[in-house]
Amino acid sequence: MNQSLKPGENTTLSMPKGKVVVTHAAGDNLDVNLTAFLVTETGKVVDDSGMVFFNAPEHASGAATFTAPVTQGGSVSHSISFDLSRLPASITKIAITLTQDGSAAGFAAVRNLCAQVMTGDQVLELTPEPFSQETGIIVLELYVRNGQLKARSVWQGFASGLAALCGLYGIEVEDEPPSAPPVAPTPAPKPVNIAKSVITLDKPGSSHKVSLEKGPSAPKMIRVSATWIDNGDGQDNDDLDLRIGILRPDGRMSIIQAPDKRGAFDADPFVFHTGDVVSASTSAPGIETVEINPAISQRMGGKVALVCSVYSAVGNGAVSVASLKPKMRMEYGDQVVECAFEFKSGFFSSAIYTYVIGLIEIDLDHIELSPSGATSKTGSEATPWLTRKGEKLQLTMDGPHVFKGHPIDNSGKKQYV
Repeated sequence: MNQSLKPGENTTLSMPKGKVVVTHAAGDNLDVNLTAFLVTETGKVVDDSGMVFFNAPEHASGAATFTAPVTQGGSVSHSISFDLSRLPASITKIAITLTQDGSAAGFAAVRNLCAQVMTGDQVLELTPEPFSQETGIIVLELYVRNGQLKARSVWQGFASGLAALCGLYGIEVEDEPPSAPPVAPTPAPKPVNIAKSVITLDKPGSSHKVSLEKGPSAPKMIRVSATWIDNGDGQDNDDLDLRIGILRPDGRMSIIQAPDKRGAFDADPFVFHTGDVVSASTSAPGIETVEINPAISQRMGGKVALVCSVYSAVGNGAVSVASLKPKMRMEYGDQVVECAFEFKSGFFSSAIYTYVIGLIEIDLDHIELSPSGATSKTGSEATPWLTRKGEKLQLTMDGPHVFKGHPIDNSGKKQYV
């Protein structure tokens, strides 16, 4: 029985035991590696043994086993065998990931990329949209939810390869000195260089600056993602949306959200939403991502500010947005900044539908991020709004209502472009 899963879709597995096979066309200068992360419901590994890859090919529980890639007929196959029945009690998910370190083009150089999950006579087909210069990908997730065995297609890309994936799943990384060249001609697994700078912002008033690099080797993308989980209330009300409000140098505002206002990366407004995700759980968080052109300030002619918020429509039912624990993550080159505001008890109202997770300012030289924690008024569906008073950025929660699939309400004084 064959079934296709689009990114964000999930299905039930017929058996706990099976194999994940990722294939792609062989090519010069490719260095594609498959890694599994075994994580708890918090989304983090218990310790470094939760990472299964070519240098640590089997988890102690037997729940995941790495097999060296095989090249045949112009195609390369990578595989991880799994047995969800052998997961330790503390582990609820196996995340299957890929990295590509062989060329500066990242996964844009990897052709015919696809994945299969095979359990008994069940075969799941997972095919991504084309990638650009991402060097790390979450391909899929295998997890247990309410006693059911599940698989979820993800295909979420990261600009910083294994370092970003390790940071996401709680692996602490350090610089490693280069190894001496092998004396014998027999190939040996190369050491994994996963050095990464990860900054976490969770206090009001905190901020962090990241310098924009210049020249041909500069990162080609700023990637911002929002993640959230199901709060465990047993209701199907965990559909959040990542919404980006863009304050232009001339004071006008634009808005980006999926699926109908996705923007563009190489044309105005130089921000692109990669797609809508409609569900989440504690073991399979929802992730929505936008890609920001690093030249946005130059292209728009001055400093640009972005307000990043998550929103739950009234039609989704009463839910505390804060209870879904939204976080924001920005990646630029080898730098990662996370905004995870420290929630207070007053944030858990089920009538608050919009939560601002972070603010970003971009000029010709740097990116500056800060967490927010601002929320809409009780019962209000107004959107976040940015203005400037001199050089100071001001955030208010009184912008026009914006609904998926409907025109922006520009009937008031404040209007989007």
